[in-house]
Amino acid sequence: MKKTFLSSVLVAIFLLTSCGKSENSSSSKDIKNSKSVFAMDTYITVTAYGEDTDKALKAAEDKITSLEKLWSVTDENSEIYAVNHSGGQTVGVSPETADLLDFALDMHNRTNGAFDISLYPVLTAWGFTTDEYRVPSDDEITALLENTGVDKINLDSQYVTIPADMQIDLGAVGKGYAGDLVAEELKSNGVKSALIDLGGNIQTVGTKPDGEKWKVGIRNPFGEGNFATLEIGECAVVTSGGYERYFVEDGVTYWHILDPKTGKPADSGIASVSVIGSEGRTCDALSTSLFVMGLDKSAELWKNSDDFEMIIVTSDGEIYITEGIADDFELSSNFAEPKVSVIGR
Repeated sequence: MKKTFLSSVLVAIFLLTSCGKSENSSSSKDIKNSKSVFAMDTYITVTAYGEDTDKALKAAEDKITSLEKLWSVTDENSEIYAVNHSGGQTVGVSPETADLLDFALDMHNRTNGAFDISLYPVLTAWGFTTDEYRVPSDDEITALLENTGVDKINLDSQYVTIPADMQIDLGAVGKGYAGDLVAEELKSNGVKSALIDLGGNIQTVGTKPDGEKWKVGIRNPFGEGNFATLEIGECAVVTSGGYERYFVEDGVTYWHILDPKTGKPADSGIASVSVIGSEGRTCDALSTSLFVMGLDKSAELWKNSDDFEMIIVTSDGEIYITEGIADDFELSSNFAEPKVSVIGR
């Protein structure tokens, strides 16, 4: 018997948010205004603090909508759809799309291939893009992998060329970059304190209105609730885990994070990865990549980097955090038993 599951909430916010303006604020900087929109296959909520934030929130909403139209894999009017159905011909794209593609190619190299935007047909074969779940045969996966490979993507300024049989998908990095661009929109419109929730991807502008850090909960990958809380300033927090989207067939669990080398669900001994950094797109891409790479390679990459921190929960329940966030990390009261190991340089 086959069962299907979907969980899109990765990080819970320990700050009440709601649509509309708060009427009981003690000062103008505490006035809260929120706007929600469904885009990029998830609900996105932007909450800004201060007076006259309507213009900023409208600009944020417009930015999200415009990016959705650029990067949707299924919208026949999107730039990514045009690239995927170009028959191998060169397609001109916007600066935002060119910038994100260039970043995705760099992340592929940085992670030794763990981050791969050319796996869309393989994901489709598993049913993760359609919710029609199935286990493809080894022969089918092998044939599909022949048409993958980021090295086959040619990006020349704002012109993209991919092989006729290849399809790309920016879903593993698009929300993170959207968070970066929305944060820029808010700042350019005078917002100094804001929280952006992109279906669990969290991006903040400044601190809370009172100057305190934001507090976020990190989702328990084995069940309900959060296993820890993390205090953050202005940054992004992105979590990836096998629990986000998966199905069970004949007693075997298959999740949507695929190993580009095998075309099958990554089997690295990791249950979830949370990445914390100043760039949403970096956190987004790395959260997927580190899940594929496993604990040891993730720790090695972190030791040779200076732009992110991480929280890793292994499949057997062990918790590892990097030293840069050790003072801001706290286990929830009902998760006091697991030992937390700190990874240092």
